[in-house]
Formats: sequence, structure tokens, C-alpha cells
Amino acid sequence: MGTEGARALLERAGRLTLQTGNLLNWGCLRKKCPATPSEEVRDCIQKTLTEWSSKIGKDQNQETLEVLECAVAQALEKINPEERDELKVSAKLFIVGSNSSSIRDAVDLACSALGVAQLDSVIIAPPPVEDGINLSLEYLQPYWKELENLVQNTKIVAIGTSDLDKAQLEQLYLWAQVKPSSNQVNLASCCVMPPDLTAFAKECDIQLLTHNDPKELLCEASFQEVLQESIPNVRANDWIPLWLLRYSVIVKSRGIIKSKGYIIQAKRNAS
Repeated sequence: MGTEGARALLERAGRLTLQTGNLLNWGCLRKKCPATPSEEVRDCIQKTLTEWSSKIGKDQNQETLEVLECAVAQALEKINPEERDELKVSAKLFIVGSNSSSIRDAVDLACSALGVAQLDSVIIAPPPVEDGINLSLEYLQPYWKELENLVQNTKIVAIGTSDLDKAQLEQLYLWAQVKPSSNQVNLASCCVMPPDLTAFAKECDIQLLTHNDPKELLCEASFQEVLQESIPNVRANDWIPLWLLRYSVIVKSRGIIKSKGYIIQAKRNAS
């Protein structure tokens, strides 16, 4: 059945959860080094969809699933409980076309995929605001409250932010019950850490990290395009990405990456 069966399943499902599993287990990806984070995400989505659709059999073609699970089975890898204390499990969550309530879904799915009870740290990248509009505390608050709830429920140990300047970070810090433990700074926008941000972070014990992610790691148009390329003739425009979570599992003592992967959730707008 292949792509025909995959297309039929996608036309009946309400949601799609795509899991790449551990990318270090993907021989094909190791041979190619994507130039940008966006290209890596596109590659991962395309290869996961292609691999998954090739395994769809005639019996599955008739199924109707509200949430369709799409994964590369051989790449899925849970953490050995005996090794858990030696590992740091971190995630960055990109909200694409959804609201703050999806944060819990993303964290729950990441914990389930990795076989852990909690994540050591989660950094939030809220949806981009319109050009010319500054990111306000009011805009961030619902997302941060959701993260705080997950800390209080012991699903996350530490929470951080991305791309906040000194004024924004200070506002969040003063308002928040659970203080940000880190703030990522994009080195494409500044080669040197701003002195006022550095001073404030040091004073409040906030770790400043660097990253090279674009403002939109996965936009709606890009997701629909890669869906159409992977499964020809699918009604790709019906599908809207909600969020994307990138996780990494690091061996604390050696600082090496043991596992890295993406989990993406999308919903179908029924016409």
C-alpha cells in the first residue's frame, strides 16, 4: 500500500504525532550534515514520513485513528533506568500554531518517548510575534505559567527562555514564581553578549546560552510542503503544525550527546 495507505490514514485522522527517534541511529542522516537547523528539521520530517508510509499495509489502510502515530520504529530508543542519573535530558519547545495548553502534551510525549518521569530542563521558544511588535510579558505569561505547573508537578526540573533582552528577562524574572534558570541568545543577532544582559544574568544566577535557531524553525508552509513531497497527493494544506520539540540526552560526566531527536504534533483542519 505504501503512500496510498498513508494518504488514506492522514485523510481520516484528526492529529499527527511524528517522532524521529534517536537521530544518531539514522545511518542516512549521519552521512549528511544539514547546513541549518531548519534544513535538519525538514530532512527529519521527510525521512520519517517516507519510512513510515513505506510500512503501511492493506490492513492498516482501513483504520481510523484520531491521533496518528508516525515514527521510524528502529530509531526509537528509551533511556535505561539504571543510567538515568548519569544523563541530562534537555528539550527546547517551539510553539508553532497552538496555545500554551499544548506544552503539557509536548512534555508528556517527550517523557513517554524517552521512558523517563521528568525532563531536566525545558527551554521555551514562544510563537514569533508580528514584525515591529516587541515580545511582551503579557504574551509570555500563559506559556510560563504552564511550564511552572509542570515544574510544580515534577515533570520538569528547570525552565528557561529564548531570545529575551535584559528588560524582557528582568520583567519575567520579577513576575515569575519559578524563575528562569537560563536564557538563550542567538549569536546571529549579536556576536557579543550584551553587557547589561550579562550583568543581570550573573546577578540573578541565570545561565546565558547561545543558539543558532531561526525565529521560525518550522512554519506552516514549510511543514505542508514537506508533507506533500513525502506523501504525494495528500491534502497537505489541511495540516497545521502545532509545536515542535527537540530533545537531547547528554552523558553528564563526558558531555557527549547520547541521543537527539524531534517530536512534532500537527492537527488537521477538517474541511
